[in-house]
Amino acid sequence: MIVTKPTGPLRGMRVVEFAGLGPAPFAAMMLSDMGADVVRIDRKGTGGSRPTDITSRGRTSVELDLKNSEDVEAARALINASDVLIEGFRPGVMERMGLGPEDPSITNPKLIYARMTGWGQNGPLSSSAGHDINYIALTGALAAIGPADGKPVPPLNLVGDYGGGALYLVSGILAARVEVLQSGQGQVVDSAMCDGVISMLTLFHSLAAEGQWDDSRRGANLLDGGAPFYRTYECKDGKYVSVGALEPQFYRLLCEKAGLTAPDFADQNNVGNWSSLHKQAEAVFMTKTRAEWCELLEGTDACFAPVLTMEEARQHPHNIARGSFIEIDGVSQAAPAPRFSRTPSRVQSPPPPQAADIADVLARWRTPHEQLKS
Repeated sequence: MIVTKPTGPLRGMRVVEFAGLGPAPFAAMMLSDMGADVVRIDRKGTGGSRPTDITSRGRTSVELDLKNSEDVEAARALINASDVLIEGFRPGVMERMGLGPEDPSITNPKLIYARMTGWGQNGPLSSSAGHDINYIALTGALAAIGPADGKPVPPLNLVGDYGGGALYLVSGILAARVEVLQSGQGQVVDSAMCDGVISMLTLFHSLAAEGQWDDSRRGANLLDGGAPFYRTYECKDGKYVSVGALEPQFYRLLCEKAGLTAPDFADQNNVGNWSSLHKQAEAVFMTKTRAEWCELLEGTDACFAPVLTMEEARQHPHNIARGSFIEIDGVSQAAPAPRFSRTPSRVQSPPPPQAADIADVLARWRTPHEQLKS
């Protein structure tokens, strides 16, 4: 599948992506899904992508040797013809290649220079290696995730790489894009996963300040599995369900439909009873299979959902009705999100099977940059 005419709210935006891992490629994928023309600079001999490398969809790949002066000059030409640059190297790498935001050869005044790192562009750890688990560990997020009687559990790499990283990078790029339309001046977006995750923890800092969150214990609070009405339960068949009945009216409905009738269940917010209620609720949920609980509770206001595997999620009727998954060249993958009523997003193409000729890309972008206005 190849879409020849991009659609989406970002059509016409030109993005240069320096190949990397994790959040920067995911951010570039999101921009492409929303209509941007994304060109990824790969190292010599590494251009193109596997059909199953879903994050690489909607790209053009070019190969450059950034230790070669001619290829560096080609990279400059792309940068100077683009609206956005995305790079995920350690601080100083782009500067050493002569491609930093202050380099005089970068003559694009409207360029949004988006930098994705774990630690940020400055600070005592900025030059250190790390990964998602390290970044969320430093922010306080990892310490809050896991069982009360066990060790912290990495929540895949969703919190640091994608939540605090890619999504904050995209929001920063889009904010800078709005501003450049007003000022005519680009700027550097310093997106650090640590910063993003700390920002995402705002609610929990607020709860702690109000004395409603015990930061010293996991599994003892409202949203970390401590509350019997906001957690997962094992079923008779070894599968799991989730409940999230925070509001009193939803909690009452959950108790009524699930048969949680012991007197202590009436006092929802008595934290002292939560441990006892856990055990009672666990026994009740073990009396039925997951399918039986779905038949009883799914679609009601009891705030219930089965805990599905990724494969099961593809087959769930709600996700099917929403078209949340699509298939491209036999590869199942997430549909673009979010959705737009007038300028719908769309996957522009599968992952590029091979690198394109950079001369063709430069011709498409009609360099130099000044010509883009014509």
